[in-house]
Amino acid sequence: MLSWLPEEASNLAGKVDNVLLVVTVVSVFFFLLISVFLVYYALKYRRRSDDDHTPYITGNIVIEVIWTVVPSILLMIFFAWGYIEFVHMKNPPKDATEVNVTARQWMWEFEYYDGKKTINELYVQKDRPVRMIMQSEDVIHSFFVPAFRVKQDVLPGRYTQLWFTPTKAGDFDLFCAEYCGTGHSQMRAVVHVLSPEAFSRWMNKGKGGAEVAEAAELSPRERGKKVYQEKGCSACHSIDGSPVVGPTFKGLYGHKVELESGETVTADENYIRHSVLEPQAQIVKGYQPVMPSFKGKLSDKEITGVIEYIKSLK
Repeated sequence: MLSWLPEEASNLAGKVDNVLLVVTVVSVFFFLLISVFLVYYALKYRRRSDDDHTPYITGNIVIEVIWTVVPSILLMIFFAWGYIEFVHMKNPPKDATEVNVTARQWMWEFEYYDGKKTINELYVQKDRPVRMIMQSEDVIHSFFVPAFRVKQDVLPGRYTQLWFTPTKAGDFDLFCAEYCGTGHSQMRAVVHVLSPEAFSRWMNKGKGGAEVAEAAELSPRERGKKVYQEKGCSACHSIDGSPVVGPTFKGLYGHKVELESGETVTADENYIRHSVLEPQAQIVKGYQPVMPSFKGKLSDKEITGVIEYIKSLK
C-alpha cells in the first residue's frame, strides 16, 4: 500500500490503489526518461561558439514509431483497466444490503431496512457488501469515504448510488466533498464497521446510542405498503401480476420496461420516482395515460418507501 494514501479498508480500495500506483510509476518513469534525454541532448548539441552551426537532423523512423506505438499501447491498457474497475464500482452485487441516505445542510441521515435511523453515524457489517441509495433535500452534496476510495455526488430530485464491501473493522471518516454552504466543513460523519456478531447485536437493540435519529416505527418497506394501500395505488397496480389499469408492481424493479415511444428503460429507483412525480412523461406501452401526478402529495420518504415495497415484490 502507498504510505501517502489513507488506510485501505474496503474491497474497492486495493483496486483503486493498484491503478493509481501503476499509472504513477509509469508516469514517473517516462518523466525521468524524457528529462534525462532532454538534458543530455541539450548539452550535447549546445552551441559552443558563435561560429557553430545547428546540425541538420532528418529524424529516425524507428524511434518515432516506437515513441508513438508504445505510449498508445500503454494508454489503451490504462483505459481498459480503468473501465473494467469503473464498471465493477458501478454495479453492486445483488445481495448487497441497502441503506437509504438523505443529505441535508449539514448532516447525514441513514435509514436501514428495518426502519432504524441514525444521524451522522453509519453502521455496516464487515465483509458484507453495502449499497447506499442517496438523495439530497436541498443542495448538491458528495458522499466521500477516503478509506473506502468511494465518492459520489448526492443530488436533489433524484437518486444516486454507490457500494462497497468493508474489509476492516473500525471507525472511518465520512465527508461531504462538495461545497454546500457555510456549514460544509462540519458536515462529517463516521462509518462504524462492525463484526457480524457486533452488527447483529446493534441491529437487535434497535438503536445506536445517542446518535439514533428516532426509534424504528415503520420500515421503508412497510411505509411503502401503507402508501400503496391508502393513496389509491392498489386501484390501478396489482401486486400479484394480474392485469389492471396500470402495470403490475410484481417483479417490476430491475426489469426492462418498454415505453410507448419505443424506448426501453430499466425500472430502477429513478424510473419509479419519475413515474410517481411525472407519470405522463414515460407511458408504458399498452397502457393509457390516466395516472395523476403525486408531486406535492407524497414526501421523499414516502416515495422511497414505495420503491422499497416494489423491490420486495419479486
